[in-house]
Amino acid sequence: MNILLTGGAGFIGSNIADAYSSMGHEVIIIDNLKTGHKKNLSGKCKFINADIFNDNLDELLRNYKIDIINHHAANIDLRKSVSDPLYDARTNIYGSLNLLEFAKKRNIKKIIYASTGGSVYGEQQYYPADEKHPLNPQTPYAISKLAVEYYLHFYKRFYGIDYNILRYSNVYGERQGLTGEAGVISIFIKKFLSGDQPLIFGDGSNTRDFVYVKDVSEANIKALDFNGSLTLNISSGKETSINNVCEKIKFILNSDRNKQHADPIEGEQSRSVLSNSAAKKILGWEPSFTLKEGLFNTCEWFRSQK
Repeated sequence: MNILLTGGAGFIGSNIADAYSSMGHEVIIIDNLKTGHKKNLSGKCKFINADIFNDNLDELLRNYKIDIINHHAANIDLRKSVSDPLYDARTNIYGSLNLLEFAKKRNIKKIIYASTGGSVYGEQQYYPADEKHPLNPQTPYAISKLAVEYYLHFYKRFYGIDYNILRYSNVYGERQGLTGEAGVISIFIKKFLSGDQPLIFGDGSNTRDFVYVKDVSEANIKALDFNGSLTLNISSGKETSINNVCEKIKFILNSDRNKQHADPIEGEQSRSVLSNSAAKKILGWEPSFTLKEGLFNTCEWFRSQK
């Protein structure tokens, strides 16, 4: 299968690229390398250095037959989206529309789309949030991600392009940077490894649903073979406090540094946890790694990069 993977040089995208390539798929990566890195790229993948909102997208990809698009390219920095909503919209909305128009022109019949669970639901009304939870995006990033979901519905209805919308909880793992939704884990690890104190905003009791990147890659593998359109949470289904995850990392790295606290960030969610029951039932997917296992693997990877 020939797969166009946008954002394939990034944290999540590069892990998916490796998984697809190992299965024998032809992977064509398009990435502008603003947050992705060439060192993440496998030699088995074809690479095009470009923005997804490039008006010459069809020309750039003229030599490739594409069966499926896996769309991970995005501005993932919530704070950047707040400070510069136009940049966020250009990347996440216009870029996605450009890709959808490309799919329509090339008669590509399926798109796998990386969306966000915690952000599109906003402050939750019940726990864990399933896919029927009311949508209440609070940042330009969440708004743009949800807008693309609606555009996917439109292109399905009018042009028959199937969508697999995967609403991730907080993804962590090897190759993670210091920005985005789940950067807290990579930030903590780097702080402990450098002998610094990790900083927690607020009292650390706020919770997140951390899902390991290898499990996310497996969900993207399962999505390849699904016929039809769906919207699913991809999550651990468990909530963990920021204090707790910090202590787990400290233990794994055998650090003697203690966390410090600062004023909470205004508007930050107090709790976030997503149900993965639908993914288990419909896609046959569920996490294989515990938080302890995933954190250990992630810490070992960061240690190897020093």
